[in-house]
Amino acid sequence: MRNNFFVIDTNTLVSAFIFRYSTPRKAFEKAIREGNVFATDKTYNELTEVLLRPKFDKYISSEEKLLALKEFKELAIFAEIAETITDCRDPKDNKFLELAVAANASCVITGDKDLLELHPFREIAILTAADFLNNFCF
Repeated sequence: MRNNFFVIDTNTLVSAFIFRYSTPRKAFEKAIREGNVFATDKTYNELTEVLLRPKFDKYISSEEKLLALKEFKELAIFAEIAETITDCRDPKDNKFLELAVAANASCVITGDKDLLELHPFREIAILTAADFLNNFCF
């Protein structure tokens, strides 16, 4: 049986950190409660770059952004990528598939249509935050 290992894409994490009562936030909380969340330096760096954009300042303070990034870095398990994957229509999203395979993930949580259309990918579920909350069985 597969362990509960999860990959959450950048946009879902940004929404989770900015909107405390959102579906992405509930999915993030469920993932950390029910298993482990994985990242790589590449996915973490993208999260940092996106979350620190000034356009999000109206939703979350700089201090809260830095705290969210610090907490995520401490709770995430950082994996090494062993395989290059090029299956996604958007090449920027392949890093999440690579991470999911490297981590032997149970699920990728995303709102990205380019990733969602690949569900399932090598027996790894690719679900929206809402579907993860409502339909993902452990």
